[in-house]
Amino acid sequence: MTRRILETEQKALEINLDDRVYGAFAEIGAGQEVARHFFQAGAAAGTIAKTMSAYDKVVSDEIYGTEEQGKGRYVCESRLYKMLAHEYALMEGRLRMLRPEQCFFAFADTVAAINYQKTIKGDGWLGLRFQLDPASATNDLIVHVKLLDQDNRLQQQAVGILGVNMLYACFRYHKDPEVLLQSLMDNLSGRVKIDMVRLIGPDFSHIDNRLVCLWLVKHKLTDVAIFGPDGNSLHAGEFLYRKSILIARGSYRPPTLVQQDMIRCAYRQFREEPDVETQNTFFLAEITLDNLSADGTLNEQDFLDRADILCALGQTVILSDCLQHKKLIAYFADYKIPRIGLAMGARKLQNILRETSEANPDNLLAAFGEVFSRNIRFYVYPALATEKDALPDDQALITAQNLPFPAVIHFLYDHLLEMRNIVDIQGFNPAILGIYHKEVLRQIRQKEAGWEEKVPEQVALLIREKRLFESV
Repeated sequence: MTRRILETEQKALEINLDDRVYGAFAEIGAGQEVARHFFQAGAAAGTIAKTMSAYDKVVSDEIYGTEEQGKGRYVCESRLYKMLAHEYALMEGRLRMLRPEQCFFAFADTVAAINYQKTIKGDGWLGLRFQLDPASATNDLIVHVKLLDQDNRLQQQAVGILGVNMLYACFRYHKDPEVLLQSLMDNLSGRVKIDMVRLIGPDFSHIDNRLVCLWLVKHKLTDVAIFGPDGNSLHAGEFLYRKSILIARGSYRPPTLVQQDMIRCAYRQFREEPDVETQNTFFLAEITLDNLSADGTLNEQDFLDRADILCALGQTVILSDCLQHKKLIAYFADYKIPRIGLAMGARKLQNILRETSEANPDNLLAAFGEVFSRNIRFYVYPALATEKDALPDDQALITAQNLPFPAVIHFLYDHLLEMRNIVDIQGFNPAILGIYHKEVLRQIRQKEAGWEEKVPEQVALLIREKRLFESV
């Protein structure tokens, strides 16, 4: 769909002039910036039933209830859902008999804008519960936004623009969800990151929220998007807050016995670390946009094949545009993650060391400091050595201890080993190290026998049942 990007005021006016649309606004934390646009555009009486801002926490609790799930935080997902449920129920209860031909909506947001000391960077939850037909059930558009402006008033302004974009997108672009998603950034380039979107309801029952996550990263609304085993979008601030996390980046095309062995061993070792609270840990599987586009094009079915398997394995998945690990590490810094572990093969670590040293020859200490900060630990899974590695005859495996690396970082690497920023994975299965995922994928595509023995049984069953990867 090609479209003309309208100014925010024009969008608000179009909605105001649409006789079908009628609803309420409830905004907490950054003024009433969304409602203000509709008032200033003119003809607001045709759209707005009510606006309110329960800014005081006691008043807010009296209306929407206390926030146990958000651990006392008012800028959280559960608060947003309570606001939407309360305000939409009031619309139906008070006005449905009087306005049977109109599509109702409730817009809500709970925002923490940047403070004077700049200790709060600025973020918020915004939601729209709406109908596309007066007789139909409601849909929800749920958004988490990071505010990038370094001024409180500018952040408030950005919230207002985003809120208008949400209403306009839902009532104008609902037939093309990918365009709906892109339009959320209209007139906001460089001012916000939208790192979670959830689109659910009867009018979007055909939409896979895993694809929504992919579109978020693909269209650069965010660098990181996350979905759970059920396929629903998640936000790190809600389920990873103050948890230690282990991340394994891979193609998962398909997950092999080697990859699963690496994850199992690394996660066990991670949880046994003395500086990690065993009961407060989480594992995440990461796929990068670069890996999904390795063949030059982004194939959505290929992505869904991988997602089907990971969801079936019960994994929570990160989709990222973080080719460099330091970018991914920086993303999680906002959520007070005490320890981050990165599980990877020895060859991958070798590439990271080479690329980091080549890209920063004049400032190696700073470059490595960004990747190997004090709360980061790399867990290295061994690889079979080849003649090119030139190892002694008694060393058949590449490990963190004998890894070939650029001579210029010799002292840095020794320091990383000594400080346990890099450790070898223990307890691995040496009998399966000769399994390579590219070879397994080739066997699947060419319908060769034997690949089933190189992947977990559950993965083999799913690949056969759904004929995954055959046409990719």
